[in-house]
Amino acid sequence: MDGLLKDKVAVITGSGRGIGRAIAIAMAMEGVRVITNDLPPASRDPVAYVDNAETTAREIRERGGQAEPFSGSISDFSIAQQLIQTAIDKFGRLDILVNNGGADAPRMVWNMTEEDWDKCVDSFLKGSFNCTKHACIIMREQRWGRIINTTSTAWLGAVGHCNYGAAKAGVVGLTRNVAREMGRYGVTCNAYAPTAATPFTVNEEVVAGFKKRYEAGLITRERFEELTNPPPPETVTPFICYLCTDEAADINGQVFDVTGNNIAIYSEPVKAKVIQKKEGLWLIDELIKQVPEVLLEGYQNPAPPRPS
Repeated sequence: MDGLLKDKVAVITGSGRGIGRAIAIAMAMEGVRVITNDLPPASRDPVAYVDNAETTAREIRERGGQAEPFSGSISDFSIAQQLIQTAIDKFGRLDILVNNGGADAPRMVWNMTEEDWDKCVDSFLKGSFNCTKHACIIMREQRWGRIINTTSTAWLGAVGHCNYGAAKAGVVGLTRNVAREMGRYGVTCNAYAPTAATPFTVNEEVVAGFKKRYEAGLITRERFEELTNPPPPETVTPFICYLCTDEAADINGQVFDVTGNNIAIYSEPVKAKVIQKKEGLWLIDELIKQVPEVLLEGYQNPAPPRPS
């Protein structure tokens, strides 16, 4: 225990298992007092879900740290408010929020139901907003805070995951906007896309889905191996803890990729090329010529139609 974050208080959603659990334990070992969070055990399949907020909190306490569990769904606005308030009630303040929790429902878009969409977007995107909104009221007043949002490489485009990809792209947008609103108050908001082995990312159903995509030619062999053999969740924790230090005070509104010991930053979106017509509206015939030759020079369709 180095104590680099000693006496800070953190709320970490989805910390009953996987990456959230790893982050909660790592932060506690740095002196953070942690509120762990997960769905109530009764709402989950008892065979598939063994860990929960209580078991993570218990493990932290057994290791000499401080933790209190809170069970509840962050997709519920009032429950998220109660979660944030628990940090104040138990430890007197809130310094760090890690938005990690969420529920996936992978389907091809033509098979996706409204329930599949809502389950994913409400938990990952709305849940991140719910917790962030309530945390920002506290952090703005105390003029210090760190918000870490969990996105995914799916925000760049994926197959069989449009609800998840849309939610994670929304998380990036939420991150960039909150960073600009809260930066003046000493509060940073960053996002990261982890690659790690968890029950969420490496189970029989998920691996089977990746295999089908590989066999259909939708992903490369290299990408298939990367997705089915990820590093352990503990590998993401040093960087997340770093983002919560005073030394990272000027890192704000950024999106990172963390895969094992490889840490990358995504480039800022920029206008790469422009076509301009000085007078009158573009004619469709003009665009047919100018768009491919100038605006989309070197472009390749990421998902071209397959030959019949």
